[in-house]
Amino acid sequence: MTRLSLLVAFVAFVVLTPAVSGAQAPAVPAAPTVVVRGDGEVRAVPDLAYVGLGTEHTAPTPKDAQAVVAKAMTAVQQKLAAAGVAKDAMRTTAYDVQARVDWVNGKQVPRGYLARHTIEVRVDDLARVGELLELAIGAGGTSVHGVRFDLKERAKLERDALTRAVADARARAEAVAAGAGSGVAGIVRIEEAGLGGGGPEPVMMRMAAAPMAGDAAPPVAPGETVIRASVTLTVRLK
Repeated sequence: MTRLSLLVAFVAFVVLTPAVSGAQAPAVPAAPTVVVRGDGEVRAVPDLAYVGLGTEHTAPTPKDAQAVVAKAMTAVQQKLAAAGVAKDAMRTTAYDVQARVDWVNGKQVPRGYLARHTIEVRVDDLARVGELLELAIGAGGTSVHGVRFDLKERAKLERDALTRAVADARARAEAVAAGAGSGVAGIVRIEEAGLGGGGPEPVMMRMAAAPMAGDAAPPVAPGETVIRASVTLTVRLK
């Protein structure tokens, strides 16, 4: 055999023979996964309320308007404090002074200044909401800007809703797996898809500054609050 023939045969052997050290194992197919959404909710009766109370007054000068409003709001807060409302349960939410004008023959005619002071009061005993509203108006409050209900244990109830959402998602994943003739081998990922609470809309009220009769305290119904949670669950099938 000539030298050229030997060289050709050697090259062919090298090309057609796989290298043992560089050989790669065949790729293992990834386990199939399923992504599902789970929902959970918890219902509870509110046990906490936030009440918006305001005082306002119009006077010829901003100083006079502010003085009257400050006196009225101080009286309101003192009355509430005497009734057992904690100091840290009252906070200012708005304060403003505005010039009031009338248009006469195309010209602005000043008619004084309006001062307003609004506070939010946390009421821990819902049975006292109507009573405290009556006291505030009797002490000099001129308006009630609504009642908003909430839950003292909201954080715990939100966690309960999340637990239910995960359980719902797991049940859905197992149902999907069973339909495919398989089962759930393990959880790959859990993501919180949403968390929120619904319930009765804030009760909007407005009361006159005149003192109310002893039996005129408004009845306030808190209704029911629903806390909802959603999760996205990714599972690996067997």
